[in-house]
Amino acid sequence: MNDTPVRICDYEGSGYQADFWEGQGRDYEDLTERIALRRLLPPVGRRIAHLGAGFGRMTTELGGYDQVIVLDYSRTMLQQAQQRLGSGGRYIYVAADIYRLPLAAGSCDAALMERVIHHMADVPAALRQIRSALAPGAPFVLEYANKRNLKAILRYWLKRQSWDPFDEAPVEFVELNFDFHPRYMAGCLQAAGFETRRRLAVSYFRIGLLKRTIPVSILVALDRLLQPTGQIAPFSPSVFTLNVAVGDAPPGALDGPLFRCPACGGALVDEGETLACERGDGRWALRDGIYDFKEPV
Repeated sequence: MNDTPVRICDYEGSGYQADFWEGQGRDYEDLTERIALRRLLPPVGRRIAHLGAGFGRMTTELGGYDQVIVLDYSRTMLQQAQQRLGSGGRYIYVAADIYRLPLAAGSCDAALMERVIHHMADVPAALRQIRSALAPGAPFVLEYANKRNLKAILRYWLKRQSWDPFDEAPVEFVELNFDFHPRYMAGCLQAAGFETRRRLAVSYFRIGLLKRTIPVSILVALDRLLQPTGQIAPFSPSVFTLNVAVGDAPPGALDGPLFRCPACGGALVDEGETLACERGDGRWALRDGIYDFKEPV
């Protein structure tokens, strides 16, 4: 058994919201991703897990769900999400490691993860954790960075990059930043217990020159037209997929406890400001409206 810890990309204390999104010329990416999500995700449901939600940019699209689990590894990102979405109510904020997901088996009837899995060093392990948290038939919208995109193909043919975009193995082009071949991701999803129903090609025009010279509205309209081509062969930098959880889950799991012990998977006892594993494998705190499963107290 390999006990080596999986590497984790931590955005704690980062300026991701201000430095990457707000006022940074990414309206085109934001709008096209929202179009893709609306095409794939059922508009209503009971409980959805937004995994790697960050500062809540796309969480705003989940208004039709009774309860939204806003989960991220970074506490500071979750604090920004609280400022955007509000505290309490239908939002439950959770700081947790995707490889030790504290969500009880079958406790969610939908999940979303965008702009996250490209930071995952162990994709199969992450997908198995997500599948465990979903009820059978639950939709899971996953976005991933596409290795076989047009820009990468051109650079490879011009010998301006060493890695082959047609090779199915993931490529780590900088530390904890991966691109994935569509066939690789399809295999990982199937092995984890998902059936892929739809696939959209997103952000074909993610090129600085185009975004500076062509109105965003035109680029978005063209992208909307091209997104369905992903069902046949996506060559875009981003791919959105609709996957459905297959297999079994405990009966009535959606009506049962939301959390499980991230250390052993056992039940947790609510002690007010802490949740304690009934098997004695740890206690986790509720701090400022955030359930903190990163480290036991």
